[in-house]
Amino acid sequence: MTTNNNATNGNHDPMAMGDDLYDKYGKPLESEHWGEFVAISPKGETVLGTDMNEVFYRAGDEMGRGFFLFKVGEKAVGRA
Repeated sequence: MTTNNNATNGNHDPMAMGDDLYDKYGKPLESEHWGEFVAISPKGETVLGTDMNEVFYRAGDEMGRGFFLFKVGEKAVGRA
């Protein structure tokens, strides 16, 4: 079985990296944080909250550029 781990293997395809990061760090949040927003860095750092703008700006302050922004439990993704 082959595992696609683009977030750590150097593949820079943003869609694949975002999918991998969400699967690893976002999915575990679904049971308790459905509908909230999570920013995930390529290193696996997360910022979680209920307001998308607040999460976006906090993530920018804490992680710098390059994080992905997701709505927990729903397929919506953005990269900053």
